[in-house]
Amino acid sequence: MGNRRPPIIVTLRNALAYPSMSSRLLLALVLPLAGLFPASAQQGADPATTGKIESLLYHIDRMYVDEVDKKALVDAAIIRMLEELDPHSIYIPKEELEEVNEPLKGNFEGVGIQFNLVRDTIYVVDAIAGGPSERLGIRSGDRIVSIDGENAAGVGFKNSDVMKRLRGKKGTKVKVDILRKGEIAPLEFTITRDKIPIYSVEAAYMASPTVGYIKVSRFSATTMKEFRDKLDELKAKGMQDLILDLQGNGGGYLRTAIEMSDEFLQDRRLIVYTEGRTSPREDTYSTATGRFEKGRLVVLVDEGSASASEIVSGAVQDWDRGLIVGRRSFGKGLVQRPVMLPDGSAVRLTVSRYYTPSGRSIQKPYDEGVEAYQRERVERLAKGELTSADSIHMADTVKYYTMNKRVVHGGGGITPDVFVPIDTSQSSEYFGKLVRNGVFNTFALTYVDGHRQALLSSYPNAETFRRDMVVSPDLLEGLQAAAEKEGIARDPEGLARSKDLIALRLKALIARDLWDTSAYWQVINAENTVDRSFQKAMEALGDNTFQKLGMAR
Repeated sequence: MGNRRPPIIVTLRNALAYPSMSSRLLLALVLPLAGLFPASAQQGADPATTGKIESLLYHIDRMYVDEVDKKALVDAAIIRMLEELDPHSIYIPKEELEEVNEPLKGNFEGVGIQFNLVRDTIYVVDAIAGGPSERLGIRSGDRIVSIDGENAAGVGFKNSDVMKRLRGKKGTKVKVDILRKGEIAPLEFTITRDKIPIYSVEAAYMASPTVGYIKVSRFSATTMKEFRDKLDELKAKGMQDLILDLQGNGGGYLRTAIEMSDEFLQDRRLIVYTEGRTSPREDTYSTATGRFEKGRLVVLVDEGSASASEIVSGAVQDWDRGLIVGRRSFGKGLVQRPVMLPDGSAVRLTVSRYYTPSGRSIQKPYDEGVEAYQRERVERLAKGELTSADSIHMADTVKYYTMNKRVVHGGGGITPDVFVPIDTSQSSEYFGKLVRNGVFNTFALTYVDGHRQALLSSYPNAETFRRDMVVSPDLLEGLQAAAEKEGIARDPEGLARSKDLIALRLKALIARDLWDTSAYWQVINAENTVDRSFQKAMEALGDNTFQKLGMAR
């Protein structure tokens, strides 16, 4: 961060220096710092708790009728114990720890490709920018037919088999043979494995001459560098207003959420505060060095936006810094801290709750158990909440107020300023089968593989493609024929119902395979009729919505 000052953390002792901030608190969120139980915690075991468990394990070991896998037994006990606490305190076995942490660390070690298994063939979907495969010239549409001399085509490989062979420590080598359209013989590549970035900024482009769009998929260790780089790029292109897309973003690091909020808020604005039974209240404030403190801001959220996403959108909403558009967010307001266990496994233990600047708790109720808690998101559709704003019922009936005295609510996610329903009329079982069986991805890959040069000749860039490319009846026929080969029977009624949705998804995937994920979202955002959140954001930036809510234009 260079000479950028970190956000200010103020404890309860000096919080009175900011008397305008509510002192209420009840929820929290994400993953900041790793920790260890001290050895002293394992000494002097309480006979009524820890001692009881140790005694039972002792007797099982010496008396039980059959052989017992004690490790599996202890793991099961830990999992069940954590389920009694809350839905977000979880156990992570040692062998899964690195894989679980990878998306938040922002990198892994390997060859740097995204792939799909298509009819028992490994297709390269994308060579990750800056990775070892991309540097060697491996590209989208290539087919990997052997790995280190082992046949990799038509042998029933699963995704895990491919990953096991291609991933490895930085500096190690792997040889692959690749079939490429236009080449008679396989091409041989020796790839030196390296650290591969996992990007959390999925897309960034100019949605209009003055409006920029950035989609963030997670809050990882590398998110802020990516975000600031894209912000600077779009500002250089003339961006005055920003649409920040946090739809489907399940969260990540608390610190990253704080830093992102700091980019939008002026100096000394409360971003979030946390508090727990053994964790004193901590208030975190913004600094004076945000990159986008001026200019209109729209944040897109939906039922999949959780945790860190809710910290950002809550802070933006409470300070009336920007417009929240979409549907009520997930409602996760609990902070987890990683705790290492003696065998190398870990627990993510909830240690505190987080609150927005106005004092709102975002955490939805979880007193009916883990299953009911997870099911609540699905039940929102059945209750009509995803199609009608009148169906939203908050658990917390207390009124909270934004800087401009607008009423907001806590107790179950961030409720948007502008509600956008989803249109379920285009859904069909046929569309669902095409998605679940990977037919869209497979067909788009093979289509681009066979028509890449012609497509690029007709559509030299993603914007031209979005504007001019039309999914023809012949292309839809080809998709249906490909689906039939995968055992999906034709369904004229389902096709008619979902035709626009099918055509949009296919067009967007073709754009992705020709360019990148930004191209995919350019197509989806501009032409989506199922969820018009992006279009609503653009409309709000063009009318008087900001003025009506008391936000500066």
